Amino acid sequence: MLDHIGFGVSDYERSKAFYAQALAPLGISLLMEPIAEVAGFGKDGKAFFWIESSGRYAQGTVHIALAVDDRATVDAFRAAALAAGGTDNGAPGVREIYHPNYYGAYVLDPDGNNVEACCHRPE
Repeated sequence: MLDHIGFGVSDYERSKAFYAQALAPLGISLLMEPIAEVAGFGKDGKAFFWIESSGRYAQGTVHIALAVDDRATVDAFRAAALAAGGTDNGAPGVREIYHPNYYGAYVLDPDGNNVEACCHRPE
């Protein structure tokens, strides 16, 4: 089971603003910045999604999939991420290659990382 994920970003403030807006429909918000240019996003008091600017940011892309409870939340994530400056990388839809009920949407963050919201429940 995944406990948390973290990765470097090229522009901390830009990425922090992007993720604050893009993750809001999932109920995920900025919970802490324990040291300079390190942000922990999460919910229920637990940060599990981290970005940082220290060191070298990821060379190549990272793919992050966030499970949500329903398809409407997938759609809300995509809309918020695009409004925050993300780039469309796959419109919401069923992708039976993964599972018959798999519904997801993909958005590239400001560094080109693929961020996805997905739901495994039928409509």
